[in-house]
Amino acid sequence: MAEQMKRILVVDDEENARIALSKILTREGYDVASAGNGYEALNYLRGKEVELIITDINMPEMNGMAFLRELNRSHPASNVIMITAYGEVESYIEAMNLGAFEYINKPVKFEELNKIINKIFKHTSHNHHKEKHHEAV
Repeated sequence: MAEQMKRILVVDDEENARIALSKILTREGYDVASAGNGYEALNYLRGKEVELIITDINMPEMNGMAFLRELNRSHPASNVIMITAYGEVESYIEAMNLGAFEYINKPVKFEELNKIINKIFKHTSHNHHKEKHHEAV
């Protein structure tokens, strides 16, 4: 269980995937919010802070990469995990260069995701500023 209520924002246009991931994370003790696309997520972030954002890449209106670019401008200290059903090398490189902490493929294996979440929260609890898993090239 999470030692304190850390807030995670789940961004995915697929409602079933968003609900399933949100339920799992809530059961693990996290305070979970969700959004159906990048615009909804940015609107949510105007009024709330989150410790982690888990976002799909392929979404209508504002995809995950455009969302990540906007996060870099408006919330540069955000920790982001990118998820995708289409694991392409180009999108992986782009996501990591834009500052994503990690990039994982769907279907999401909760054990893998949980390890990444724990790594992110371990980094952020030991450091008051953001540390990236990978440095931009």
